Amino acid sequence: MTNNSWIAGVDEAGRGPLAGPVYAGAVILNPEKPIDGLMDSKVLTPKRREALLELIQSGSLAYGVGTASVEEIDRLNILQASLLAMQRAVAALGMQPANVLVDGNRCPILPYPSEAIIDGDAKVAVISAASIVAKVLRDRQMLVYDQEYPQYGFAKHKGYGTAEHLAALAKFGPCPLHRRSFAPVRAVTSPLPRGEG
Repeated sequence: MTNNSWIAGVDEAGRGPLAGPVYAGAVILNPEKPIDGLMDSKVLTPKRREALLELIQSGSLAYGVGTASVEEIDRLNILQASLLAMQRAVAALGMQPANVLVDGNRCPILPYPSEAIIDGDAKVAVISAASIVAKVLRDRQMLVYDQEYPQYGFAKHKGYGTAEHLAALAKFGPCPLHRRSFAPVRAVTSPLPRGEG
């Protein structure tokens, strides 16, 4: 069953990091329960994102989460893996949206009309909500991974290529969470070229 006012917003988190899965969120907001303060997840404090996630989970008509694994990122490339995560997030909604608004310049292949909106997470509330879902849930997962691989500092940088992370990568080599297709990871796994002597 589809209602013409059911518009889903979709966004991803974790395209840029050197480690961990990519997450996507999909949300259908309830027009009768507006949520104040929705904006691009990147400009919100972690505490504010957590508070808004609770409101989204309790007040929206539906929300879904999709992920693509490190193996899928390395096999497909990060763009295709992000689109796959978005497809999975929309499929997890449990409702059929009339329309899907996607952050960015590419839409995943979906069985619904869809539109890509550049900077949509800053312009469109329902995409902002999806960005918050993806960001908070991915960050939580990176905290779990930090317990498994404490030497990399995942709790702090969430897998992004900070100086601290690159230093740990150089010292310890990659773990199973590292994306082997990303150049900084590849650089520490490939044999060094032989010098001219």
